Formats: sequence, structure tokens, C-alpha cells
Amino acid sequence: MTANFLHKPWAWVPTLYFAEGVPYVAVMTISVIVYKRLGLSNTDITLYTSWLYLPWVIKPLWSPFVDMLRTKRWWILMMQILIAAALAGVAFTIPGPLWLKGSLAFFWLLAFSSATHDIAADGFYMLGLEQHEQAYFVGIRSTFYRIATIFSSGLLVGLAGVLQEFTHSIAYAWSLVFYFIAGLFIALWLYHSCALPRPAEDSNRVQKTAGDIVNEFWQTLVTFFRKPQVWVGICFMLFYRMPEGLLAKVSALFLVDKVSNGGLGLSDVEFGMVQGTVGVIGLTLGGIIGGIAASRDGLKRWLWPMVMAITIPDLVYVYLSYALPSSLLVINICVFLEQFGYGFGFSAYMLYLIYYSQGEHKTAHYALCTAFMALSMMIPGLFAGALQESVGYQAFFIIVVACCAMTYIVSALLKIDPEFGKKKAS
Repeated sequence: MTANFLHKPWAWVPTLYFAEGVPYVAVMTISVIVYKRLGLSNTDITLYTSWLYLPWVIKPLWSPFVDMLRTKRWWILMMQILIAAALAGVAFTIPGPLWLKGSLAFFWLLAFSSATHDIAADGFYMLGLEQHEQAYFVGIRSTFYRIATIFSSGLLVGLAGVLQEFTHSIAYAWSLVFYFIAGLFIALWLYHSCALPRPAEDSNRVQKTAGDIVNEFWQTLVTFFRKPQVWVGICFMLFYRMPEGLLAKVSALFLVDKVSNGGLGLSDVEFGMVQGTVGVIGLTLGGIIGGIAASRDGLKRWLWPMVMAITIPDLVYVYLSYALPSSLLVINICVFLEQFGYGFGFSAYMLYLIYYSQGEHKTAHYALCTAFMALSMMIPGLFAGALQESVGYQAFFIIVVACCAMTYIVSALLKIDPEFGKKKAS
């Protein structure tokens, strides 16, 4: 590595957002597969792992203190070491007698560390790059976040399946995978210790007292709840993705559950290909096309096509639960269609968060919107597993489709400027 390359955006932006994506996927997706393989019920899996959304729900409460206490560069490096420690803790406890309590404790540490890392990384991105560089690298950072998703839910889950063949132990196979991720984060910490620049703006922060921060946060809340259509906006943030909140974890459990239990019985290697690779590619393509469409004609023009895209493809899981196909090609096509539709329809959701956040305190308001976004996934997930186990996979997926009515209702209530999202003529 040459000195000229070190501290350049290409040296740290891709790896920083790769580091942001891996622990999130470990908490939200890999934990579900681990606990399923270790014999936990669907009810307990969705309950325990949905609570892990909480750090992302409440992170606006402590994000001002991240800025006040240390530099964002310091927070990034410290959180990467803490993430490595949490991953090693999960790896250490999984084969032991207290595997559930121990691993959950370390997953909680991982979740809080990851959420804090997100705060610091996103803030550092704005401090470490010039405005034109921020625009240039926005797609690159998103791409490497998606690469981290494929790496984690695809390659790492597949690796666990391969290791099970050698160790003949599910617990030890997953333990080795988490040790590997911990080692990867130690390497990322060492690399970023050298590669991350030291922006003057990060060091020369305006000093604020805790009282100043509390007053600012209160003012942010007041202005947030005084916005036009505030309750319609909050209902949209909470209920637009309600079907996905129910579907997200249960669909993964359905893919790996035994055929005798009504699942598809995929191995970890097959799951890594179907959900972690093909599904993520579909999600990414859908998001890209959704962004292009909205930038051309505006959010209002594409709202209803996006609403239909995020709801109608949920029917593929009704088909899969009744047909129980053994063909990986059929399963891949179905998951791709559902994830592509979700990615396309999710564009409307993200654009509305930006639309709602416009005006004074837009950065803080956007952070509050993302808290509602995390809450929209957390609440349905808490009881999704219990609902599925009480009615079975087939009836559960029909209920998910029925809940799509909420998406249509909250979307119909919105009032959106027809010009919002359109690319302005130069």
C-alpha cells in the first residue's frame, strides 16, 4: 500500500461500509439460522432476535453523545474492537452448556456496538469527504454494504454448512464461523487504524454540555411532531412494512425448517445461495431500479406501483408453502421475485423518510424516522414466530398477504409533492 493511496476515499469508504454491514447481518439474519439449527422454537427465535432491533430503534437517544465525547474516528475504531470481542464471545458460548443465555448476551453487545458504529461511520463519511465526494461515493458505500450482506448471509452461512460436514457438530461449526468473523474485524480494526484519515472538523468539534444536547434533542422532538401530517407519517413508517416485519424472520425459518414441519428443508449451503445471494441480488436490483424510476418521475408518480411491488410478491410464499417444491431453481426464482419486489417497493419508503425529514433539523429528523423504521420491523417480529407455530406456515403466509391491506391504507393517506424526487433539469 502506497502512502499516496492511504487516506484516500477508495482506501477506506468501501471497507468501512463493509464493516457496517457484516455485524448487522450477523445479528438480524445469521442469529436466526444459528438458533434454528440449535433446536430453538420459532416462537423463541423471533421473540429473542426481534428484540435485537432495539439498539437501532433508540440510537437517536445516544447519537448526540457520540459526537460530544470523542472523535468519530475514535468511536469507529473502538466499536470495531468491541464488535470483534462480541463475535468472539458468541463463538465461545455457542458450544457450551449456557449457549442460549451466553450467545444472546453477546448478540446484545454486538447489536449495541454495531448501532453505535453506524452512527460514527455515517457521521465520519460526511466529515472525511468533500461534498462532491460524498455524492460520488454514495452508490459505492451502498454497494459494499450489499457485498457485506452477501458475504455474511450467503458465504458465511454456506461455510457453516461445509464445516458441519467436517466437524459433525452444528455448534462447533458455527463457533468456528464466528471466530473467523471476529478475526476479520480485528484485521479491519488494524487496517482502519492506518487508513482512516483525521479530518480537522472531526477533531475541532463544537464543545457542548449534556444540557445543551438535551435541549437540542427536545427541540428536535417538538419540531418533528409539529410537521404536517405527522400522525399519518408515523403510521406510514410503522405499517407500510408490516407484512415484511412478519415475513422477514419466518421466511428464513421456513426455508430451513424440515419438510415434516412444513418447511423446505434447505441446507445451510443452499440457504446461503437462495436467501443470502440470489435474494440479496434481487433486493439490490429492485432498489436500484426503484431509485432510477423515482428520480425520473418523482415519488408520487411511482408510489402505487411500489406499493404493489412490495405486497403482491408475498404470494410466492403462499405458493411455496403449499407446493413445497424440491427444485432449487423454482425456490430461487420465487425468492428473487419477492426480494426484487421488496427492494423496488422499499424505495418509496426510504424516499418518504427523506421527504418527511425536509426542513429544519433534517438530519436529526431523519434519524428519528429510521428509529420508527427499525420499530416497524421489531414489533411484528416479536410475535411472528408464535403466530406461525399456532397456525402453520400455510395459514401464516396467507395472514401476511392479508396484512398487506395496511400497506395500501397508510399509502392512500399520504400527501406528497408531485415534484419531490424528480431530477432537476440542469
